[in-house]
Amino acid sequence: MTKYVFVTGGVLSSVGKGVTAASLGALLEARGLKVTLIKMDPYLNLFPGMISSLQHGEVFVTDDGAETDLDLGHYERFTNVSMSKNNTVTTGKIYNTVLDKERKGDYIGKTVQVIPHVTDEIRVAIKKVAKDVDIVIVEIGGTVGDIESQPYLEAIRQHKLASGPNNAINVHVTYVPYIGVAGELKSKPTQHSVKELRSLGLQPDILLCRADQEIPKDMKDKIALFCSVTSDAVFSARDADLIYEVPLLLHEEGLDQKVAALLGLSDSSPNLKPWTDLISRIRNPTDNVKVAVIGKYVDFKESYKSLEEAINHAGYGLETKVDINWVESEKLESQPLEGPLGDCQGILVPGGSGTRGMKGMILAAQYAREKSIPFFGIGLGMQMATVEFARNAASLEGADSTEFDENPRHRVICKLGEVVDVEEPGGTRRLGSNPCFLQSGSLAARAYQCEKIHERHRHTYEFNQNEYKKRLEDAGMAFTGMSPDNTFVEIVEVLDHPFFLGCQFHPEFKSKPLNPHPLFVAFINACLTRKKEKVT
Repeated sequence: MTKYVFVTGGVLSSVGKGVTAASLGALLEARGLKVTLIKMDPYLNLFPGMISSLQHGEVFVTDDGAETDLDLGHYERFTNVSMSKNNTVTTGKIYNTVLDKERKGDYIGKTVQVIPHVTDEIRVAIKKVAKDVDIVIVEIGGTVGDIESQPYLEAIRQHKLASGPNNAINVHVTYVPYIGVAGELKSKPTQHSVKELRSLGLQPDILLCRADQEIPKDMKDKIALFCSVTSDAVFSARDADLIYEVPLLLHEEGLDQKVAALLGLSDSSPNLKPWTDLISRIRNPTDNVKVAVIGKYVDFKESYKSLEEAINHAGYGLETKVDINWVESEKLESQPLEGPLGDCQGILVPGGSGTRGMKGMILAAQYAREKSIPFFGIGLGMQMATVEFARNAASLEGADSTEFDENPRHRVICKLGEVVDVEEPGGTRRLGSNPCFLQSGSLAARAYQCEKIHERHRHTYEFNQNEYKKRLEDAGMAFTGMSPDNTFVEIVEVLDHPFFLGCQFHPEFKSKPLNPHPLFVAFINACLTRKKEKVT
């Protein structure tokens, strides 16, 4: 029988529910259990794909093309689970389903209400991901006390009751602040958060108390007493300087052992050697490199969460510390490039959209190409690299993307619908996993060690190969990754360059700390080579 762990949060937002859920998933997997996770967001948007990255962080894309909350990225990086559209739920999605059913007459004229109709749909969504797994970890977004999350809390109250003893538990993540002037940790916010939760009919089974220091035993005992949990169910979650150390820290606290006991699971020892080895590599690098990331949203790094992690994963695999220099692309348009880029061993231009900062991305690609600095362009970064190459290497003056100029002299990049006659499902966008064939002997094929790959896409514009593939090839660009029917260009490389590669897809979404993505590994390796060559 599938068992459930409901993760809720109190006191304040950003308390660490997502990393807690992901870390618990990693610990339970290390015990040999099959785990899945689901994120339930209380906002009314149908899906996170339309929310600004500057407000809500990156949009994480799954294999089946779902545009999801960035917490699903944590879930995939910490576990072996491949997320799907079923692993993300929003209030908008739930209400849309309920209203569709009402229009179809499924409720046979009944008054449609939050209870039971909305709460029933929430429970259906939870059950949908529960097939063929041992544990479902359900993260409820928002903070206990928010009006938006009340239907979810009621739904998990019902689900916990229906599941029976030892089959469902609530892990409540709270915050225990340290008041400097008093020199004390304060438990009152946690007490009030649990009081709010209990007023909604939910008694937490485990309290995970976030703090910037270890919570002493007498404080845990006090929290247990006032919150009606046993002392061994109150755990300290101190701030960690390494996110991937959190599973080990929670294991040291005994969290997974307590979860196993409450769910009636066997008390087997988890195999955490891969995680301890990882932390050892992170803390003891043998080399270091500096990489400039030229982006549009660098002031809010959550916009590039998966990208930052993928860069670091490659460094971990190579026992190398990667120092990332975040550069606002728009600022490159009005200053000498040597300042922010001159001391970097690699340049990476990530995805994005909109005209702001495009010139800076093009200048960065030109700088990397002409100075033989390893370059990696992703999505929009790949497109701007081809525009730069068309203008300055293939002498196609006025080359541009129709995203920024509706009628450029050379439309090197254009809308998907201009490349193929039939629109893809969901409109003129490519979303989710698509196959790609690699050219034998290319940089990409050497990195992947194979000639067929599947990668995740999220874009509207494509390279116009019908008109410009041959002209750019003649100038020295190689098209080394193509869709199976040769309709879409997936990877470009500059031949007379130590490492210049752009990909239309987003490889960062498939990178894990225990399994770094091969393109990022190849890029960081090239940065290490450049560093050594400059030294010698």
